[in-house]
Amino acid sequence: METWISVIAAILAFGLTWLAGVWFIPFLHRLKYGQTILDIGPKWHKAKKEGTPTMGGIMFIIAVCLCFACAVILFQPLAGKNFANEDKTEFVRTVSGLVMAVMFGFMGFLDDFIKVKKKHNEGLTVMQKIVIQVLVIAAYFATLYLSGITRTSILFPWGWQLDLGWLYYPIMGVIILYLVNAVNLTDGIDGLCSCVTVVYMAAFACIAGILGMFCEGLMALCVAGGCIGFLMWNFPPAKVFMGDTGSMFLGGCVCALGVGCGVEFLMIVAALVYICEALSVVIQVTVFKITKKIYHTKEGKRLFKMTPIHHHFELSGWSEVKIDVVFSLTAAALGAAAVLMAVNMFGK
Repeated sequence: METWISVIAAILAFGLTWLAGVWFIPFLHRLKYGQTILDIGPKWHKAKKEGTPTMGGIMFIIAVCLCFACAVILFQPLAGKNFANEDKTEFVRTVSGLVMAVMFGFMGFLDDFIKVKKKHNEGLTVMQKIVIQVLVIAAYFATLYLSGITRTSILFPWGWQLDLGWLYYPIMGVIILYLVNAVNLTDGIDGLCSCVTVVYMAAFACIAGILGMFCEGLMALCVAGGCIGFLMWNFPPAKVFMGDTGSMFLGGCVCALGVGCGVEFLMIVAALVYICEALSVVIQVTVFKITKKIYHTKEGKRLFKMTPIHHHFELSGWSEVKIDVVFSLTAAALGAAAVLMAVNMFGK
């Protein structure tokens, strides 16, 4: 029963997102909410992608939230459960995580809205984004703590466990901050963020199943369904971009599932594609600054042709489709490794 409800919800999330594009994309065109492409990216991006509607993430955010809510409401009477009494902890974790993701998405919407109104690719400042993100993360942890969910241990494969005590919150807060922005950076070419996220969500649907967590698995499948529906419009050549609205929401979902399932280490393993995308930017900037000082020149050395690293492969001659496929297969291998670790840790 649980599996069928989750699968049906995922299919509905896919269908609603796909169908929403029929109306929403022309609506964005009429509003002239097109993406402004910076000159610092690959040259052909500005020529081919300038003006493509953005903020398409709204389509799957609404679909995911609606399908999740309907499935939970439907599940309770069919399964004879009451989340107010039974499974309250999991329900609170999941809903709190979904709300956190929506708040990240709202911040992304503000950023996108400022960009399209000013007709350039600069919205909220870096400091404004960080402050908002920190407040959202703090509110998420406060909700969990006030609900009596005070777990502060990190579980590792093969029976290892590390209790961080109160340090859990700042450490995990920094990890969430990094991961949310890493997912945002992955949204740099058509279809990439959606493809990688579908794979990640599939892995966490399996992990949630192993743990017997219906709500977490439902959320993962709804997000996967929404991303596949969005891919119908976003696969190269994209007819719409998700914008920061969509990528920030997906980043929140990625973190919410890892923390909600209590498998933060497995979250990092499954999210390594996102992590490497952001890490490539850090490495590039660090190498550039160090070599600039060493050689006393105006321009430092670059380790990659361009970052995030998907642009390096793009400038090396890879097509967007090839990058989508290779990165998704890499994410699938990492997701499979995370699932196998979960079986080892929790399997019966």
